[in-house]
Amino acid sequence: MNPITGPAQPLTSSRRSGHAATPASPAAPPGVSLQGLGLDYRAGGKLILDGVDCDVPAGTVTALLGPNGAGKSSLLQLLGAVAVPHTGSVQLNGSNLYALRRKERARQLAFVEQRADTDLPLTVLDVVLLGRLPYRSPLAGSSDEDLGVARRSLTAVGLDSFTQRRYGTLSGGERQRVQLAKALAQEPEVLLLDEPTNHLDVNAQLASMELVRSLAAGGVAVLAALHDINIAAAYCDQVIVLQEGKVVAAGPTPEVLTPDLIRRVYGVDAVVLEHPLTGRPLVALCPLPEASLRTASAQPSSRASARAAASPAS
Repeated sequence: MNPITGPAQPLTSSRRSGHAATPASPAAPPGVSLQGLGLDYRAGGKLILDGVDCDVPAGTVTALLGPNGAGKSSLLQLLGAVAVPHTGSVQLNGSNLYALRRKERARQLAFVEQRADTDLPLTVLDVVLLGRLPYRSPLAGSSDEDLGVARRSLTAVGLDSFTQRRYGTLSGGERQRVQLAKALAQEPEVLLLDEPTNHLDVNAQLASMELVRSLAAGGVAVLAALHDINIAAAYCDQVIVLQEGKVVAAGPTPEVLTPDLIRRVYGVDAVVLEHPLTGRPLVALCPLPEASLRTASAQPSSRASARAAASPAS
């Protein structure tokens, strides 16, 4: 059960409690899991993903981390059946994801991509109601139940007053939240998110991740591609790290997010601390010493720059 269809399982704590925000005991109810097995994917003759295995268990939030170009969005597209791997398979609760009918798949899995633009003059409520298409026949209109689910989805993302706003007039962050509401309206068992905190201010970022945590507490399997290591550290149960199309680390968040791993994958120094309010990992980052030296040596000194600016042209 998720916050849209019914009461969610409470969190054991929050940022104010001084403990990590993790699902309360007993554990979240069993749900649908998602697995990628031996996934290879090529685009434009280039190998993008190379033998990727990944597991997204029910009732957990999993972060997909890695530098730009590591293959995060491509992996999400394979797991969301937007693209098809050249080799390997995707299993949705033990069944071949690609063998499922589209409507059946959409009732179980929702995918929020980074961008979802449209030239159609749709209202925000119209967009969210698209998430109810898997539950009705092609020619049927929206039922009272559909409208209720859509409105509760908008309330969950803090946009309940936006129902009649034109989608095309919204900011990037507002569109991101509308797309999350549309995904919630699908009432999925698996939720895939590509940069869900992109374009959002700090308050909206934290609110969105708190919502994601409550979904996991209700049994939903969540996989989110993230650039912000500290968002992953604060909210995710486990982490999958990609580098150059391969999984280089996977497991519980505190065990994976080590200074050595961050240095090898991102090329920066890191110190992992304990957050004073939540008790979750908190990662302090800085450039590697040699990188700082290279940057400094590549820049002319301010005194030399001033002399060059004052010298007449020859």
